[in-house]
Amino acid sequence: MGGTRFGHNMAIEKIAVLGAGQMGNGITQVAACAGYDVLMIDIKQEFVDKGMESIEKSLDRIVKKERMTADEANSAISRISLGTEKILLAEADLVIEAIPEIPELKFSTFEELDKICKPNAILASNTSSISIDEIAKSTSRQDKVIGMHFMNPVPIMKLVEIINGKKTSEEVTTEIIKTTEKMGKIPLQCNDSPGFVSNRILCPMINEAILTLQEGVAEPEAIDGIMKLGMNHPIGPLALADLIGLDTVLHIMGVLHEGFKDEKYAPSQLLEKMVSEGKLGRKSGEGFYKY
Repeated sequence: MGGTRFGHNMAIEKIAVLGAGQMGNGITQVAACAGYDVLMIDIKQEFVDKGMESIEKSLDRIVKKERMTADEANSAISRISLGTEKILLAEADLVIEAIPEIPELKFSTFEELDKICKPNAILASNTSSISIDEIAKSTSRQDKVIGMHFMNPVPIMKLVEIINGKKTSEEVTTEIIKTTEKMGKIPLQCNDSPGFVSNRILCPMINEAILTLQEGVAEPEAIDGIMKLGMNHPIGPLALADLIGLDTVLHIMGVLHEGFKDEKYAPSQLLEKMVSEGKLGRKSGEGFYKY
């Protein structure tokens, strides 16, 4: 076990990622490339296999671009193990949850993790909008629950937004910052609050762009072009909404609106209308643009 100091017992060696979707397999990939043994779990074998296939394709591209050798890629792949049973998480020092953004599902999952995982394991959530304090309340280890909000696409984006709950201990935060840095990412901290920092600022900006369109102020190409050329944004807010998914933007506006009880966060009618018509952006083939 090493020393009796709390911090010493927390050293993270084995990481488990719960969820093999786009975010989960991206997190698994960067953790394995950083030298961690990673277990990636999902509810069905086909999801796990598909996640592994995405990792192999992604590493293949990195090798072709000569950012990594084939040996390094193979060695990262050899550090990944797969599974479909949560009981396998018992050995992990850190579990990063990357399952769908459904509050009840998160709460019940963390309640389960709390029972399965060893007492000093840290439980992190990759949630983009659900309260870390609320998630932590589902466990008997609120001091060891933290938010690790990775950005999409995980292998490319440098930021991990670290969200401290009211009860998260300093030791846990320190350990998570070290782990994040070892993964080659830049950890920036905030406290638990609706939308954290990223989505609290981003989604109202996107909503404002949709209002600008709704009111006939400008066409989508002009709105996006003005933000790209004038504000140096790499992608315009409407194109970004299409990339994120309009249903996700609507969901986060709902979280902000409800969390702050402030009308400035009310989602625009056009956003609500498009989501109800199934125009969700890239994933449905049509949003503010056609794909």
